[in-house]
Amino acid sequence: MMGTAAMRATVYLDPDLHKALRLKAVETAQSLSKLVNDAIKESLAEDAEDMAAFEVRAKEPLISYEAMIKRLKKDGRI
Repeated sequence: MMGTAAMRATVYLDPDLHKALRLKAVETAQSLSKLVNDAIKESLAEDAEDMAAFEVRAKEPLISYEAMIKRLKKDGRI
């Protein structure tokens, strides 16, 4: 855990998800906590990527739906 003290939290899981998580922990020789922490980190990393992509695209000029349809038709894509 990267040298920091772990925080304890109570999380309620769907029973089937909990069973799947326990089975994965056994299969991969990892703790439930590690699997959950890894999944959360992956989710947060994806969010950070999405936000960065949004910031880049936010500077693009806007195009109306009608103009986009006309462009696609003109280009022969629809």
